[in-house]
Amino acid sequence: MTKQERATRTRQALIRSAATVFEQHGYAQARLTLISSGAGVSTGALHFHFENKAAVAEAVVAEASRGLRDMSGAIRRRTDSALQALVDSSHALAERLREDPVSRAGFRLSCDGERATAPDLRLEWHHRVRELLDEAAAAGTLAEDVSREDAAAATVAATAGFEVLGRHDPAWLSPYMLTGFWRLLLPRLAAAETLPLLNPAGTGAAASTRVPARAAFAAGEAEETAQVAEVG
Repeated sequence: MTKQERATRTRQALIRSAATVFEQHGYAQARLTLISSGAGVSTGALHFHFENKAAVAEAVVAEASRGLRDMSGAIRRRTDSALQALVDSSHALAERLREDPVSRAGFRLSCDGERATAPDLRLEWHHRVRELLDEAAAAGTLAEDVSREDAAAATVAATAGFEVLGRHDPAWLSPYMLTGFWRLLLPRLAAAETLPLLNPAGTGAAASTRVPARAAFAAGEAEETAQVAEVG
């Protein structure tokens, strides 16, 4: 493994550890020593990659944002219908919030008053929802009397609410909950000829973006002081 590869693995391990620490303790009570120890590296290695706690939090949000964009883009490329892509994206987002600590911590850090950190992930999700609704309207699969603004507001309000409620009860982020929501909303959103073609439970496109199992970031060797001089 090259120094650059090892540095990349160390940075990713720190981001995942930070996400867990922020989720468990909150931003204010999170300690850099907890983050570094959770990643299996020294505090010196942490400071090589991140100037301070705020920089670590920004990296967590940026990683969650990248995951959200990649997930949504992959689903759209695999799905013929924009409305089905919207349903699938909501299921994939809920799964990320259930399974991926970086996504959970990213939303909390980005959106909560304790430590609002750019980018705003709920705003990014709102933009993506509106884009898919615009595509559906252009393709004639959205019911003609539906306001795209109202549809986007209802979708984002519901999914953001599931995210908040899911912090205390994961059942809110279950496929059952999302499927029930779409069974309620799709008959109002979709054109009559499109509705029978939509699956409120999501399709294989959503499953294909499943969050990978946690990688073994630790290189299996202690972080020595000299490694702090690695190229980041």
